[in-house]
Amino acid sequence: FAGRRKRLLRWRALLAQRIEQLTDLMHLEGGKPLADAVVEVVSAVEHIDWAARNARRVLGARRVRSRLILAEFSGHLEYQPYGVVGVIGPWNYPVLTPIGSTAYALAAGNAVVFKPSEYTPAVGQWLVDTFAEVVPEQPVLTAVHGFGDVGAALCRSGVGKLAFTGSSATARKVMSACAESLTPVLIEAGGKDAMIVDSDADLDAAAEACVWGAMTNAGQTCIGIERVYAVEPVFDAFVAKVVDRAGRLTVGADGSDLGPITMPAQLDVIRRHIDDALARGGR
Repeated sequence: FAGRRKRLLRWRALLAQRIEQLTDLMHLEGGKPLADAVVEVVSAVEHIDWAARNARRVLGARRVRSRLILAEFSGHLEYQPYGVVGVIGPWNYPVLTPIGSTAYALAAGNAVVFKPSEYTPAVGQWLVDTFAEVVPEQPVLTAVHGFGDVGAALCRSGVGKLAFTGSSATARKVMSACAESLTPVLIEAGGKDAMIVDSDADLDAAAEACVWGAMTNAGQTCIGIERVYAVEPVFDAFVAKVVDRAGRLTVGADGSDLGPITMPAQLDVIRRHIDDALARGGR
């Protein structure tokens, strides 16, 4: 634990020192606004820090109490590493999400094979390369690149566990592939996240939270607000405040609140949502 802590904290420090380099790369490759990228990297650094500092406390061996009938026995509990953990990362948060799984797996004593999204391979490789700088003695974090077939191969490669973040449709395929060998799998898929605005809410704060929660990262967030329930007495006032705030957002490639949509296919999905809303009386 001590050796892993020292190396992970070294990686954390390197990411913090090169935050400008990493956020520039995230912006260049995926279009993420720099402000959003900074928030993401800072959160990832916190992941690494927590994993490094708490792994021994959470996973270290400890004695467990016996029972009177087994008084002549003593017992202890300890956690063994899986060995190799596969991590399949997403394109919408190419640093924060995979670093979460990766940092905890490394802190627990595993090696990690990381497949970044095909939309953000440069960011994924950057993370692996910087880790290699601070841990040159062992290649315990490596990257594999490619499309879905590479992810499928990783699922069937004999890893001890696999962590996946992505769409629900792909999650089903990942679970199915891992089930063939009873490989444990951790899935983070999409949601349908709701916000509730009650009659005693601070409407300015609620509207601000709504617009940020729905539109940060151009809305490309698995826990972004996708629907809002506002009670009737405050409904009209709340909608007006949301429309006002959303109308002030800037859109563009550089220095804007909203960056581009990363996946080309998603444009048709967005158009369908808009057309459906207008057809049902939306304004």
